[in-house]
Amino acid sequence: MTAQVLPFAALAYLLALLLCGVRLLRGPAAHDRVLALDTLYVVALSLIAVLGMTSGNPFNFEGMLAIAMLGFVGTVTAARYLIRSRGGRDADLG
Repeated sequence: MTAQVLPFAALAYLLALLLCGVRLLRGPAAHDRVLALDTLYVVALSLIAVLGMTSGNPFNFEGMLAIAMLGFVGTVTAARYLIRSRGGRDADLG
């Protein structure tokens, strides 16, 4: 049963990657792009997990760990930059 579901899950994650990429490129504001980047790396982690389950390769999970750490640091760095560039105020409030 799992072998039949995993290809559909991989296709759904690929579609999600595509949509996140579109939001990353077209995002109307910088904070939308940061959220799209955060979602992009989470979806990439999920896709790597699905591919690891289909191939049975345990080394995919080490790659997932590296992507998770880099994605978290990247998101925090981008968010801190946006906060400092706006003087600590939210764009919608000020």
